[in-house]
Amino acid sequence: MSEILTVAPQTNHKSLLFSELALDLDNLRAHFAVLGMPYGAAYTPQDYNNDQTRAPTAIRQASDRVIRGPERYDFDIDGPLLQGREDIRFVDCGDVPADLSEPRGHFRRAESAVRKILAAGAIPIVLGGDHGITNPVLRAFDGQGPLTIVHLDAHLDWRDEVNGVKDGLSSPMRRASELPYVKNIIQIGMRASGSARQEEADYARQWGASITTAYELHDIGMDAVLERIPDGGRYYLTIDADGLDPACMPAVAGPAPGGGHFRPGAQIDSWTGQERPCGGNGFCGNSTIAGYSSTLLHDCRPVDIELDRRGHPRRLLR
Repeated sequence: MSEILTVAPQTNHKSLLFSELALDLDNLRAHFAVLGMPYGAAYTPQDYNNDQTRAPTAIRQASDRVIRGPERYDFDIDGPLLQGREDIRFVDCGDVPADLSEPRGHFRRAESAVRKILAAGAIPIVLGGDHGITNPVLRAFDGQGPLTIVHLDAHLDWRDEVNGVKDGLSSPMRRASELPYVKNIIQIGMRASGSARQEEADYARQWGASITTAYELHDIGMDAVLERIPDGGRYYLTIDADGLDPACMPAVAGPAPGGGHFRPGAQIDSWTGQERPCGGNGFCGNSTIAGYSSTLLHDCRPVDIELDRRGHPRRLLR
């Protein structure tokens, strides 16, 4: 019997947006697969059980307030959640569990779970947890590059280590830059002060990261920023909830005034559904966005999406 990689969500609402619960990753059949990753790599003993560890459950429990039922009409997409289609399988694979006898075992299990989701041909949508969850999830994408990372955050996340921990929430872009299949890193919304020092800012720019500050974003708008993202290849979208302004996203560990509000975040979501060259694979099908220090992934898939006159996705076509 193979190792148990995920367990059912903890309480009440058992899946995101009424999706089917699917814990058998060896026999997974899905187009979109949600995965909860509650735990990161703690910098202090107090960080082992922080607010972020409860986020996947909280997101699921709140999701039925966003979509009151999968058959309900949604003005944002001009129809119900899956456009009334029965051939699109949207599932929730539960949460990656922690194990006190193996303190870093959840990173290994998360990587294995994402590998199985990808092997099934599904698009993983991973809910954190703190931003350190990006590291094991990205490692599951070896051999699937080149990847362009699109990163919405208040903070740079290029620290090599904090308190000797190299896989923590301050380091996901530094670890990503070391992966041979990561080609581009696009960072949006940087502002205020976080864990980065001058040396990390210099290192990121020397590596070639494209960094758009929050104030530049306000000046030129999200559409202009998204035009800077190169076409082709596959895209990995990662969003830290503090990328949004604390006026609309106050429940974060590192609030930074001056960020974007709901609209710019929604524009990134819309961008993920637009047609663009995709390395010979035709059309880039992409995932939707969830929040709260979440890491979300999307990949090139043969999915067509009808766009409205502004280039925003309206409905799945096939």
